Amino acid sequence: MRQARLFVLIIGLLTTFALVVAACGGGNGDDGGEPASQPGDGGNADGGSQGSGSSVSGRVTISGSSTVEPISVRVAELFEDVQPDVRVTVDGPGTGDGFKLFCEGETDISDASRPIKESEAADCAEAGIEYVELRVGIDGIAVMTGENNPVDCVSFNDIYGMVGPESTGFGSWSDAGSLSGLETSNLPDASLDIYGPGEESGTFDSFVEIVLEDIADERGQDATTRPDYNANADDNVIIQGIQSGDTSFGWVGFAFAAHASGVKLLQVDGGDGCKSANADTIASGEYPVSRALYIYVNKASAAASPAVSAYVDYYMSDDGLGTAVSEVGYVNLTDEAKSATRANWSGR
Repeated sequence: MRQARLFVLIIGLLTTFALVVAACGGGNGDDGGEPASQPGDGGNADGGSQGSGSSVSGRVTISGSSTVEPISVRVAELFEDVQPDVRVTVDGPGTGDGFKLFCEGETDISDASRPIKESEAADCAEAGIEYVELRVGIDGIAVMTGENNPVDCVSFNDIYGMVGPESTGFGSWSDAGSLSGLETSNLPDASLDIYGPGEESGTFDSFVEIVLEDIADERGQDATTRPDYNANADDNVIIQGIQSGDTSFGWVGFAFAAHASGVKLLQVDGGDGCKSANADTIASGEYPVSRALYIYVNKASAAASPAVSAYVDYYMSDDGLGTAVSEVGYVNLTDEAKSATRANWSGR
């Protein structure tokens, strides 16, 4: 009897042990065991594309060019439909101010309407900020006057004579012809009130570089504008100033001017005759006052933040480089240029 009871006890212990092992070791059956990881736990830290079933959260901080700002805002709006838990903030104080914040590590992305300057790149390097430059679209700089001005076309010399560093104090269009050795058109004796971006703007830098710099260099002058004009960082305020007078003069990004009322877009002669500003002439480079638009992405931010990398991934998609760019009035990159930009991003 004692041996029988001992045998039953041993069988009971073995049965209990087997049940415990089965309960602890399950996970491949239909008993509700959790897998090791779940889709949607976060994005890829290396900035890879998010899967169709994945979601991310976090913040993306962007500052810089007021010209590129509408593209980044539109990309953020479209991106929100895909990743509603990512908060994207976009500010447009100007390209120069944006790079200052970017190189201080205050932002993840810097919008720019010109390439980064050597001095700005040096500031980033000194602060340990590594970045990738991504071209996102094309913009022309519209040169404008009041809608009732009889002038239809201005040359680079005309613009230099009215706006350049030797024109301080000039109050009439015709004063441009008073600069010794500068051949200008027959400009009217009409009041000249000038409105344009200030020095903090990438549009200012591009305008100076494209239109004024070569002439200033030939004449031994600093490549800049006259200081006495109505400068403003807000393109809409500039357009309002140009609207205020029939013989006003100014310049802003083409996207801001294309549908503005009360202004006249002037043709510009950069040496090959008068050319109008429109999407076709800007894309082809025929219009002489055109420039590329960029975003600069902090590599460390993209590597550490799934939100940043997912946003830029989306920016590089057809929704970003195609739909967003065209919807806000800029000119799309060619397919070849889009491929080059995407390669820069994927190869960072």
